[in-house]
Amino acid sequence: MGKQTAVLLLAAFLLVSCSNSNGNSKNTVQESNLQPTAAATEGATTPAISENTKPELSPSPEPSPTEAAPASPSPHTAGNEDTDTGNTAEIPLLYHMNKNYDLIPNEAGTPKKVVLLTFDDGPKDAKLINPMMDVLDKHKAKAIFFVNGYRVKEHPELLKLIYDRGGIIGNHSWDHIILKDKPYATVKKQLEDVQNIVKEITGDAPHFFRPPHGAGGDVGRKVAAENEMLYMTWSVGSLDWEMKESESGKTEKLIKNITDQLHSGSNILMHELPWTVEGLDALLSTLEGKGYSFIDPRSIELKMR
Repeated sequence: MGKQTAVLLLAAFLLVSCSNSNGNSKNTVQESNLQPTAAATEGATTPAISENTKPELSPSPEPSPTEAAPASPSPHTAGNEDTDTGNTAEIPLLYHMNKNYDLIPNEAGTPKKVVLLTFDDGPKDAKLINPMMDVLDKHKAKAIFFVNGYRVKEHPELLKLIYDRGGIIGNHSWDHIILKDKPYATVKKQLEDVQNIVKEITGDAPHFFRPPHGAGGDVGRKVAAENEMLYMTWSVGSLDWEMKESESGKTEKLIKNITDQLHSGSNILMHELPWTVEGLDALLSTLEGKGYSFIDPRSIELKMR
């Protein structure tokens, strides 16, 4: 009896062991099909994706505030990006314009001995624009080019040339007429037609307005503000428009006219004229020799104060 009992117990034990082993093996296979191991996941190589192939994306949770797409920039923010270097970081607003049309630092420590370079009545001729931009590049200077709409319409490629070479485009009205006594509708058309054509050609509407002859009146200020432009005339006139081709010593006259009026924050009016272009390098060197640097127009606030 003792031997029979032992044999029966051994047989029963073997049957139970085999049953458990089969069940555990089946569960292990099911789990491995459902979830890859950590080693397999980390070692997997991501397949190359063709430029024309759109990968399927798994649903993702709503982005956090820091992950959300940035808001569309304001008109001036779009205009004060450092596009010349491909850097989309905003250029800080360091200066504002006072009622004398001079540029004033916003904070202590920002350089005061600066000038703003501006050129009116273009665009006229690539033979003038290219050497002008060469000089500005040489001195690492930026300038506002106040353009007339009728000229832009005649030669849109010249506006594109200025813009592509880093010039800041300003609005100088369509027809270069005196605006101060004109009705609102006329002034609005004179300014907004320029806004539209410049934006059509460059993708950016101007942020600065200078009335022809410095005479915009209250209505000019109003329309400029409605179009988010800073209204300005100038505080230092080069008098280059009074010079004649037959005159001698025009470069010396240009420099003297400007340096006689020069002061911190000077807003210098010049034109796209052959003698101005010819004397520009000497002028900028003279200004630098006197300790002045050149304001990037994109660092100017769009509201006078």
